[in-house]
Amino acid sequence: MTTQPTAHGEPVCEGEPVRLGTPAGRAVLAAATLGSGMALLDQTVVNVALRTLGEDLDADLAALQWVTNGYLLTLAGLILLGGSLGDRFGRKRVFLVGTVTFAIASLACGLAPTVEVLIGSRVLQGIGAAMLTPGSLAMIQGAFAREDRARAIGVWTGLGSLAAAAGPFLGGVLVEQASWRWIFLVNLAPAVLVVAIAVRAVPESRDPQAVHGFDVAGTVLAVTALGSLTWSLVEPGSPYTLPAAGLGLLAGVGFVLVERRSRHPLVPLGLFADRTFSAVNGLTLLVYAALGAVLFFLVLQLQTVAGWGPLAAGLSTLPLTVCMLLLASRGGALAQRIGPRVPLTVGPLVLAVGTLLLLRVDAGTDGVAGFVTDVLPGITVFGLGLSLLVAPLTATVLAAAPDRYAGVASGVNNAVSRTGGLIAVAALPALVGLSGTDYADPEALAGGYVVAVGICAGLMTAGALLAGLAVRNPGLGSAAVTAPGTGG
Repeated sequence: MTTQPTAHGEPVCEGEPVRLGTPAGRAVLAAATLGSGMALLDQTVVNVALRTLGEDLDADLAALQWVTNGYLLTLAGLILLGGSLGDRFGRKRVFLVGTVTFAIASLACGLAPTVEVLIGSRVLQGIGAAMLTPGSLAMIQGAFAREDRARAIGVWTGLGSLAAAAGPFLGGVLVEQASWRWIFLVNLAPAVLVVAIAVRAVPESRDPQAVHGFDVAGTVLAVTALGSLTWSLVEPGSPYTLPAAGLGLLAGVGFVLVERRSRHPLVPLGLFADRTFSAVNGLTLLVYAALGAVLFFLVLQLQTVAGWGPLAAGLSTLPLTVCMLLLASRGGALAQRIGPRVPLTVGPLVLAVGTLLLLRVDAGTDGVAGFVTDVLPGITVFGLGLSLLVAPLTATVLAAAPDRYAGVASGVNNAVSRTGGLIAVAALPALVGLSGTDYADPEALAGGYVVAVGICAGLMTAGALLAGLAVRNPGLGSAAVTAPGTGG
């Protein structure tokens, strides 16, 4: 293959750009969607297995939080670096390294003899995901012809969101029919398929203007800030809580100062000069914090308080999966017709209503009748809100980012969404009075669940207000509704 000439700011693709609907186009989409789908799936598939693996490995609530947050911490802290590495060394190359790392870590998770080993393996999983997640979107941006990118990104968004939504269902099936270990081992087969497709059919692309250096100080400060703040939230009663929180805040301030002065910043702060970019990333932080917490608490509430098994708890989220499958692409099409402001405002409000409807889930939620009256209305409305929101958010967030920042800008939004989930899962259990083995105590969990759901509805409402006040519709057909992004 030869390098094709491109316009200023365009990613260089080694070979002719591929077209949607062609074998080459389908191969790029398959590799990108399967790869990012594994990472998205692992954010939600674990939730339904937490109680079972906690009992099997004799883990307390803090350890279970780290099973979730160990993954989110390295993913959020390193995803920006992963995008930069792809821009410089090649999106496909870094994507493949991330996929292999993710597969090795998944194997280690599945074989973990103790919760400490499991947490360490989840940290390694997050490192792999930090490379493959921004690379999946950037491969599409770099490989597809400009006129096909919007539709290709729509397919990628819908299928990727479906993977995340299907996590609790798949997790329930595997935990109840096999073992919690299979929620990790199941990643091995798709990882092999991703590598085979990408090596054979995906063209390489990179940023021709990428700097020849990396922001090591910024990366260290980002991970330190997230790690310290997360530890202080998970361990609120420790004598080291306040020092850890202080270290996290200082590292966060240091990160901003370093990015302002760096010759090759991890995050080009100029991206945030665009109001839409800043506002939609703020919306992402709020909504994905609430989304991560709702899914974390709901499956525990169904198992511990309502007495459901892992499979039934996983099946309860099936309406969410169906909504995403049938309606996510239509949400993107609606935003392209009318602009993103209305979907980005109404979507979080619908999510908030669905979340409040889930307050009906309690000890009396029993059998099919309990599902129909207490779970189905809330999870369906929740799915409708998510379907309305995800594709417009994904398309809008990078409207102001030049193509040459595809990897970095997708990493920014991915980091924001993962950080939201990380903070919520770390902070909410202690905030609502849960600790130790309360996750297995019906009375304790029931009270905490009610407060947590109310907080999540409030976060979603705040996101809607932010979108309504700060997001403006560009001219229809402009880049703001066709540019790539990721809120997953």
